[in-house]
Parts: sequence; structure tokens; C-alpha cells
Amino acid sequence: MRKTAFPPVAAADAKILILGSMPGEESLQRGEYYAHPRNSFWRIMGQLFGFAPDLPYPQRLEQLLKNRIALWDVLSACTRDGSLDADIKSPEPNDLLSFLREHPQIGAIYCNGQTAYKFLVRNLPQGKDFLLPITVLPSTSPAHASISPIKKFEKWTIIKG
Repeated sequence: MRKTAFPPVAAADAKILILGSMPGEESLQRGEYYAHPRNSFWRIMGQLFGFAPDLPYPQRLEQLLKNRIALWDVLSACTRDGSLDADIKSPEPNDLLSFLREHPQIGAIYCNGQTAYKFLVRNLPQGKDFLLPITVLPSTSPAHASISPIKKFEKWTIIKG
């Protein structure tokens, strides 16, 4: 089944971009980034930036924007049955370079998992056009259970600088 990702969530002064691969089924149904109740993204962000992870979705986004965090996905569309990144076929990348030109204060990219990084690197232009540091963080997906929630949180603290 063909899936289409969400638009980016970003303020003009964003300095960090967090990239996922493609929203899962629960997220697509609810129209929210990281909507699966067992995804640890909002718990981690809440701990890092001092807000309740169960705030209404618009308020959680406001908290990220206030902390100069932008959210987006590497892919704009793909074919996939279910939510697993391993099942992604026919990936279509988002126009990351245009986004970064529109948000020149972004100084670092953090990939939410290896699949986001894999698709990002596959679609980046080579050479001097792209000089931002890219860090791969453990996926917050419930499918990535090989690392404990505490270890995930410890790794994600890097985004606070």
C-alpha cells in the first residue's frame, strides 16, 4: 500500500532536525508524528525538555518548536504493508536540501534509527553542498527493543547539546 509522509514541523529558527524514515500505521491514521503508544519518542522529548509526554499533540509540537527542534521524515512516500521499515519499497525522498536552505540555522541532523540514516545517506548529494553533522540515534520505535528505554534516553540526551 502506498504511504505518504507528513509535512515538516519546523520554526524558522530551528537549529536541530530530527529525521525519521516514514510514519507507521498508527501515526498515519492519527496524523501525528510518533503516535504509537509504545514509541518512546515523546517520553524522551518530554524528559529532555521538561514537558508531559501526554500533552495534546499540538502542545507537544509547540514544545519542540520552542526548543528549536524540527521534525521530518527522510521519505516523502513509499510502498509498505504495515509499519516496519524493513518492508519499505519504492522509497521517494523528501527534498532535504531545499528544506535546509529554508532553515539555515539548522546545524545538526539526528536520525531516529538506522533506516532513516540509510535512506538519508542514499539520497544526499556528494561533496561540499552538505556539511552538517549527522548522528544516528537508537530508533524510538517499539520494534527496536534490543536497547533498553534507559539506554535510548541516554543516547538521545546528545540533542540537548
